[in-house]
Amino acid sequence: MVKSQKFETLAIHAGQPPDPTTAAVITPIYQTSTFAQEQVGITKGFDYGRTANPTRLALEQCLAALESQKRGQAAYGLAYSSGMAAIDNLLRLIKPGEQVIASNDIYGGTYRLFERVLKEYGIQFTYTDTCDLQKIANCIQPETRLIWLESPTNPMLKIADIAGISKLVKSHPNRIRIAVDNTFASPYLQQPLMLGADFVVYSTTKYLSGHSDVIGGAIISQDKDDYDKLKFLQNAIGAIPGPFDCWLTLRGIKTLGIRMERHSENAKYIAEFLEKHPKVERTLYPGLPNHAGYEVAKKQMRSFGGMLSIILKDGAEAARRMVEKTQIFTLAESLGGVESLIEVPAAMTHASVAGSPLEVPAGLVRLSVGIEAIDDLLEDLDQALQYA
Repeated sequence: MVKSQKFETLAIHAGQPPDPTTAAVITPIYQTSTFAQEQVGITKGFDYGRTANPTRLALEQCLAALESQKRGQAAYGLAYSSGMAAIDNLLRLIKPGEQVIASNDIYGGTYRLFERVLKEYGIQFTYTDTCDLQKIANCIQPETRLIWLESPTNPMLKIADIAGISKLVKSHPNRIRIAVDNTFASPYLQQPLMLGADFVVYSTTKYLSGHSDVIGGAIISQDKDDYDKLKFLQNAIGAIPGPFDCWLTLRGIKTLGIRMERHSENAKYIAEFLEKHPKVERTLYPGLPNHAGYEVAKKQMRSFGGMLSIILKDGAEAARRMVEKTQIFTLAESLGGVESLIEVPAAMTHASVAGSPLEVPAGLVRLSVGIEAIDDLLEDLDQALQYA
């Protein structure tokens, strides 16, 4: 018997034994809203589709296994209808009057949820540079309950020292938890629970699914009490994914390891090319040795991922011209699919932070590097940059 399975093996098999009824190798899509009961209150583990579904359970068990694979400890997974639904569910653990410290470079949709929805219910949000441990320490108050991190951040690709932040807050008399939005890295490249985080959050729409054909989210917790509270909220609020969405995500996860290797390899070549391009003022990629977070990223990540950003010398108009001239890179929001995508965050994914302290440079271009042939991608970017 194999005692300790590696990531790639768990991605294919965890939570997904052959179907007990038919012996189907692939987990079936249990497309049902309700389940027959043998007697009143006596079930085979499922009673109503919002509360639990076998296809969703397989996904949740697989996600938990991927996060706990190197720790040898239990983790608990929950799946949601979107990444934003997962974030909203997690933040419901925070009470009015309590404080969340968040990165000052986060996804625009997260900032919108924090500032325009949850703040209205009395939760305090403080934004700081989470790459600086002292700045985090300076923000901590008696009401602090959660540190919200992205690493790498979206879209500036900053790196937070997750282990260092964990050490900082674990010594604090308050119970301060750490949540990491690990969407950019995926569990293949980075496992925040191993680094001391309490929660890992994903938009499973992105690298986990990997094919731009499903919307989903997830939370993985290392504490059973936290899991029980979140499981109650998941059922009570009901922002759950459908069985087919879960099945699509499971299918994508099976190739996550080999996809992330190719995403990272392609992105490294592109970052090195763009760093030297005369139209580019700055290339933001944690795999470049001159990146401020390079050493931390090298320590806590398996590789540096498929996301990078550039700032063009001629600003917003140059950025628009460039992204509208690519032929293989598709001008579109989102990220993490097998196909390469390109966008201008200030006018697209991060328009909601315009005019705020989190506003991003107008000339910033974000690239989600796919798994196409690297020569084709380089040629496409080179010709598009001529219009910048």
